[in-house]
Amino acid sequence: MDTVQLFVGVPGGPELLIILGIAVLLFGANKLPALARSSGQALGEFKKGRQEIEAELREAAESTTEDDGDGGPETGADANGAEAKAADVA
Repeated sequence: MDTVQLFVGVPGGPELLIILGIAVLLFGANKLPALARSSGQALGEFKKGRQEIEAELREAAESTTEDDGDGGPETGADANGAEAKAADVA
């Protein structure tokens, strides 16, 4: 059973030249630099947003692992007891 796989991998040199030629025909040579610049800016904003979201998720994961470890929420008595012990030591 031989199967033909289409669209495998990244386009090579000849394919990129064909795509570039079509882009020149569609947009014109004068508009291509502006189009490339705006595409680059959009990609940069996307990456920046993704990094911010990853940082928030990482912080949320760290804050949940730094809890007291019993898996339950802290009660007022636990929090007050810890504060009282800290005040007695100081």
